[in-house]
Amino acid sequence: MDFSPQDIDKVSLVARLCFTPDERDQIAAQLERIANYLDACLADSDTSDVAPLVSITGLAGVFADDVVRPSCDREAILANAPKRDDECYLVPAIFGE
Repeated sequence: MDFSPQDIDKVSLVARLCFTPDERDQIAAQLERIANYLDACLADSDTSDVAPLVSITGLAGVFADDVVRPSCDREAILANAPKRDDECYLVPAIFGE
């Protein structure tokens, strides 16, 4: 796997690191060696009986069910609004009328 100087620049930007051109070339070479090693390890591993990993926690459906509940009283919410109509706050238009 080849790592271009642009790849290193993108990663260094996200990681907030600054590299000289020499350091960037050195890091690209190191990352290439690491990626090649990992490719070789995975190629040598028998994964035919390993199930695909979907989640590392094993949890499924961790979100609460959507349940309709009573809301706040509209009149109470709009009571202190400087400008309002029957249903909503009235605010100045941002993009014109």
